[in-house]
Order: sequence, then structure tokens, then C-alpha cells
Amino acid sequence: MSESTPAARLFDLGLAAHKNGDGAEALRLYSEVLVQDPWHFNALHLSGLLETEAGNLARAVHLYQVALTAKPDSGVAWYNLGVARQAQGNDREALLNYDRAITFKPDLVQAFINRGNILRSLRREAEALANYEAALAADPDFVPALVNRGVALRALKRPEAALASFTAALERSPRTPEALFNQAMTLIDLKNYPTAIDVLDRLAAVSPRYPELATSKLFTQLRLCDWRDYDTSKAAVLSAAQNSETVIAPFPILTLTEAPDIQRLVAEAWTREKHPPNAVLGAFSPRPAGSKIRLGYFSLHYRDHATAHLIAGLIETHDRDRFEVIAFSYGPETGDAMHKRLVAAFDTFVDISILSDVDAAARSRAMGIDIAIELAGHIDEARTGIFAARAAPLQVNYLCYPGTMGAPYFDYIIADPVVVPPGAERFYSENVVRLPHSYQPNDRHRTIGPRVFTREDLGLPPSGFVFCCFNNCFKITPATFRSWMNILAQVDGSVLWLLEDHPAAVANLRIEAAARGIAPARLVFARRASHADHLSRHRAADLLLDTLPYNAHTTASDALWCGMPVLTQAGASFAGRVAASLLAAVGLSELITTTDEEYVALAVKLARDPLALAALRQRLQEARLTAPLFDTERYTRDLEAAFTHMLKRHHDGLDPTPLDIPAG
Repeated sequence: MSESTPAARLFDLGLAAHKNGDGAEALRLYSEVLVQDPWHFNALHLSGLLETEAGNLARAVHLYQVALTAKPDSGVAWYNLGVARQAQGNDREALLNYDRAITFKPDLVQAFINRGNILRSLRREAEALANYEAALAADPDFVPALVNRGVALRALKRPEAALASFTAALERSPRTPEALFNQAMTLIDLKNYPTAIDVLDRLAAVSPRYPELATSKLFTQLRLCDWRDYDTSKAAVLSAAQNSETVIAPFPILTLTEAPDIQRLVAEAWTREKHPPNAVLGAFSPRPAGSKIRLGYFSLHYRDHATAHLIAGLIETHDRDRFEVIAFSYGPETGDAMHKRLVAAFDTFVDISILSDVDAAARSRAMGIDIAIELAGHIDEARTGIFAARAAPLQVNYLCYPGTMGAPYFDYIIADPVVVPPGAERFYSENVVRLPHSYQPNDRHRTIGPRVFTREDLGLPPSGFVFCCFNNCFKITPATFRSWMNILAQVDGSVLWLLEDHPAAVANLRIEAAARGIAPARLVFARRASHADHLSRHRAADLLLDTLPYNAHTTASDALWCGMPVLTQAGASFAGRVAASLLAAVGLSELITTTDEEYVALAVKLARDPLALAALRQRLQEARLTAPLFDTERYTRDLEAAFTHMLKRHHDGLDPTPLDIPAG
């Protein structure tokens, strides 16, 4: 019991109300205490806690500051001031407050945790890790510290160490959802998909509605071509997406449905939850028109990667009299040939990997970027938060992610009349910009390796028709595989040549083939190879069979560049219409089908009619250097026209609007 004064008695009543959960009454009584004793530390401090809980953060900060004037050595008060400032988004002040808290109370473990979390948000992963280690030095069994240490280690590309940290957390608390989910994600990083699925099953038993759980499990099963309960799991995920029951990662949805309305719902829910608009940098200072247009391309893939192979020629071909072209890189500096080529191709190459999202956006603004171009979209490790803070007056969703970002801060999406046909604009939060041919850039200087592979070199039979699909396994759905097996059943001696992605996927596909009456040996698997050798070995195949709902993208243009025809079935969404776009731009629209029956029938017809297939190959060979698809210079001028139209509208004070760019 406190000393018996009026203020002390009021405080005791307030404390009792506080403990009983009556925050409003406690706050009233603490206020009466402060009328009598304005420097009553406990009344000030506990009032601050109640105001923080109520979301009255400015009031809470004021109360903590007064409390610390009364008792400046209170580590707990410094900590709670940091919590309130962190909740306000004032991370830098919060860091200073946590520093003071630790000074006065070195064993305050949660201060280290919160400090580490802020540093992680600022991309200072190594410093964040040091704080989690300090928390564990104070309390080696503190599960949140073990989980957060694992998250930091995973971000630092140390997956084995991350896995050990999550395992240690689960040894102490086996039912911790965050530890289970992150352990599964790390196992996926290590391509240990079967064990990841087991961990996700454990998570489902503990927390069946955990965000991203259902999608993560189903997408991991797709990586293994494990289709047990596929229809039931898919239906559950799509139902949850339509009813906004949980936040679902947008990328996996592209493999599960071609319904663009569902894809937009998922993307919008994701950005609202993960990357809401961030106005911390304020409005833009106007930059005068008339100078060169400054384009900022943001990516983590400036290396030997599909996106880089597509854009290299575009970047080299930009008109330097009219455009200044700047790379913002947040991926690894691999030093490979493609990385060196792109560093040389851009006018300026800026490494933003250690900058926070806000600092990266500020750097872009300081450099006067007119149009910020997102080359990653909703994929793992993308930095959408940079665009949420507005890196440029105009922001464009381009190339890598074949769908809407669902974010109000993206003004445009680059498309074409095939991937987003007229009437489909409502499925995109961005304004649709249609280039006249295909949305996809291509580099006509891509090198096909000089090595000539024999069928024996590649594990293919000495004779027979070779159908091919080098898409990642997660794009292969039961419906697509069923069509493929129907084709093989009708073409004697034919084989299907696929990419070897995981031993379990190979085994599962062969089991599925046998279940459909097809000898498992008729599925042949190609190991990953260098880009030049990969292109060269295309010569051994006769026809690429596409997937749906997620088409071949770079894989399709690779095949066409190498002279291999592509047979596609066009779907309803961007991701399911890319191959159709490429075929239209190379002059082979007759290879676009719209139903399973058409797709199977045309594949069988071409396999049985070598003259028709040879004629297609001849047309493709003649079109390689003349058709729009591989005309890098023509494509670049069309894209530049789009950027010019966007910026002119902006300088004229007009809002972004859909644009159809005429053929140049």
C-alpha cells in the first residue's frame, strides 16, 4: 500500500481499476493523481501505457517524457517511450529510446528485440542480428529472440543457421506459429520441399488460419508435382481469397486460377496488409519538362536471370539523347557476365540493397527520377515498400510480375492487346498501357551456344517426336498434365522432355504418367545448364507444349528464338496469355488454342504432319530477325513512346489514363 496521502489513495484506486481491466476508470483516477502531484512517476508512466493501448500515441509520448523528467533512469519508461514512438513510425527516435532503456536496464530483452526489428525494417540486417544475439545472451531461452534471429539470418542468406535458430525456438516452444512458418520457408529456400510440407502440416494443426499457410503448402506441393487433394486445397484457397478470409501471397495465385478478378482481389488485400501507401516523404518538388526523361529501373535480378536476359538489349538501345537510364539494384552483386553487361549498359548503377525502403525512395527522388519502373512485382524479396513511399512522380508495373500489383501507387502497367484485351482493364488497379505488339522485350543478341548436342547427350531416344516444356514444375497442373498424356497416347514413340527441378517431382510425374497408361520412361528430364547451352539444346526438340493457367514466358521466347514452335492455350489472365502474345508478335497466331480439345488435337496433328511442322519452323526462322517480337530497336522506341506519353500527361497536370501506343 502506498503512503496514505490523497494522491496515494487515488493512485491505489487507479491501480486496482487498471489491474481489473477498467482502463478508462484507471486513466481518470491517474489524472486526478496528477492534478495533486504533477510529477507522480507511476501515474504518468501507467497513464502512458493506457494511452498507448488506446492508440493515443502523441499523448502517450508526452506522458512518458514527463515521467522521465521525474525519473530519468527508468529503463522501463525509456522502453515504453520507444514502443510509442515506434508505433508512430518514428523509428529513429525509438532506436535512441531503446538505447537509453538498455543503458539503465541491460537485461531488458524486449528492448533488444524491438531494436532489432527496427533495424531489420531499415535493411540493417547484420545490426539487427547483433541485437537478437544480445537478447539471447540475456535470456538464451527467449523464443521471440530465437525466431527473430532466424528471420535475420534468412535475410542474410544464411539459411542453415536460420534453420538452426528456428529449430531451437521450436525445441523450447513446439507450437509457436511464427517459428513453424519461418522454419518451413527456410526449408523451401534450401529446396527441402518434402520436409517443408511436413512443417506446414504441423502449423496447420496449431494455427489453421495462419496467413499464407494454405497457399504456401499448396504452392510447395506444386513444386513437387504432388497433386494429392489438389482440387480440395485449391478450392479452399480460392474461396478464402474471394471472401477475404486471409491474406494470400499474390504470386502463387497465378498458378491456381486464371480468373483475373480473384487475382486482383488477392493483390489488393496483400498490398493493403503488407505495403500500404507511405506518405512519410511528402509531395514531390516539380522538375521542369524539357530535360532528358530519367528512368529508374528497380530490380534484384541484374545478373544471370530470365529478366536480365530479356531487358539487356532494351537498356542498351534506349535513346540517350532523350532518356537517362538508371538502375536501382537490391540484389546480389554476382559479378557474372550478365551483371557486368548491365552495369555497363545503364548510365548509372545504384546499389540500394542496404537502404531502407523509404531511404531508397528518397534516393530516387534526390536523383530526379521521373518514372520509377518496378521489375520485380509480387515475387519473393521484391521491395514494394519503395514504391509505397513513392520513388517517382510516375510508377510503372513492368515485365516480371504478370498481373496487377493491386496498389494505388502504381500508375501504369505495361501490356499489349493480347495479354490485356479490350474490356479486361477492370482487373487492373493500374492504368493499362498497350504496346502495339508484345509487352515483352527481347534481346536479339542472345547467344545460342555453339555446342551441338546429340539426342544421346541429352538422354533422349534416338528417334521419335520430342515434345518439350522447360517451365518450372509449379506451372504444371493436373489439367495440363492430363492433356500432355492424351497427346503422348496418340503419338506413338513420342516423349515429353521436361526440366528436372527436384527428384521428388521427377518421381511424382512418372507415377502420374503410369497411372494414365503412359510408360514413365517417356518422360525425359533435363538438368539445368548454362544459358547458352540451354538455348543450344532446344534444337533437339520438336514442339514446346505450354502450361495453363501460368504460361511459359521467357521460356517461350527462348524456344521461339531458337527456332522451336510453341503451342499454347490462351487463358483469361495476363499470366495465361503471354505465350499467345509472343506468338502473335512473331506471326504464328495459328498456334494459339483456346480449349483443351483444340490444344491436344493441334499437338497431335503437328506431330503426325512433319511437312506442316517444317513449314512452321521455316516461317519462324525467317521471322526471327524481322518480326516485332525480336526487333529490340522497334520495341524500345514503342516503350519510349509510352513513357513519353505518360510524362507529358503528368507535366500537363493530367491524371494517368489508359494508353494505346500506335505501331511506329
